[in-house]
Amino acid sequence: MTTRPDLLESMKGAKRFDLKRSFWEPRSLRSLLLSIGAWIVALIASVPLISVLYMLIVRGGRRLNWEVLTELPPAGFEEGGGFGNAIVGTLVMVGIGGLISIPFGILAAIFLAELGPDSQIANAARFCAKTLTGLPSIIAGVFAYAILVLVTGTYSAPAGGMALALLMLPTVVLTAEEALKMVPQNMKNAAFGMGCTHSQVVSKIVFPTALPGILTGVMLAVARASGETAPLLFTALFSNFWLFENGRAELMAPTASLSVLIFNFSGMPYENQIELAWAASLVLVLLVLVFNSLSRIIGRSRI
Repeated sequence: MTTRPDLLESMKGAKRFDLKRSFWEPRSLRSLLLSIGAWIVALIASVPLISVLYMLIVRGGRRLNWEVLTELPPAGFEEGGGFGNAIVGTLVMVGIGGLISIPFGILAAIFLAELGPDSQIANAARFCAKTLTGLPSIIAGVFAYAILVLVTGTYSAPAGGMALALLMLPTVVLTAEEALKMVPQNMKNAAFGMGCTHSQVVSKIVFPTALPGILTGVMLAVARASGETAPLLFTALFSNFWLFENGRAELMAPTASLSVLIFNFSGMPYENQIELAWAASLVLVLLVLVFNSLSRIIGRSRI
């Protein structure tokens, strides 16, 4: 029987292995080269983004001030002015689109993930949602134009919101469905074992657990809708007036938006309007950045 001193002596005489990885091993060299290549590709891909942000900050930041954010757009030969009504119009139309798309999108996702995941109507709905993700935004504008603008006889904020809702809906549906599917089956089985009904499991267990993922999809959909231009040209057009005036909301009237203002002012031969277009571009990028950052923050809470 081997005693403890004999065991220690045998361990001292054993061959020691060096656990340090050699730099010249083929596997180490391959890992280093791939890491360097990944960093180079990432830097090359970031060059357009950095250049765009640099131009926006330099050219748009020079004109950005409180007056620009709170005043109305100027006429052709006027100096000064701002795009406060365009900020309000963008937020209102995105809000209308969210009020339409978010409830219907979440209800559709609950049906696709929990109530009838393998039914024919669920398969058809998934196919339609995936098809809508690649729908050109101008087609959504034409559809909303035919449904609302021609019927009401005027360009309006609800028409613009309807067009944006069509673009937001597939993102909300697909991301919410995936978030609901990520809920562990054991949690649902435990709720069923305690006597909960299917509706109680969905409302008390599945939906609250998947809520961070659902909100992430909502934020991404809102960020996409905030920068759309083509649908709003067909539905909301543009306006040089406030959407809310004297305590009243003139929703059924042409409505200003940041994206359309940039489109209009960037092609004008007046330096004042071009500077306002740069400032509006910076504000729009910051708005989209805020929504994307919120989606990342909310998404991390799932971990």
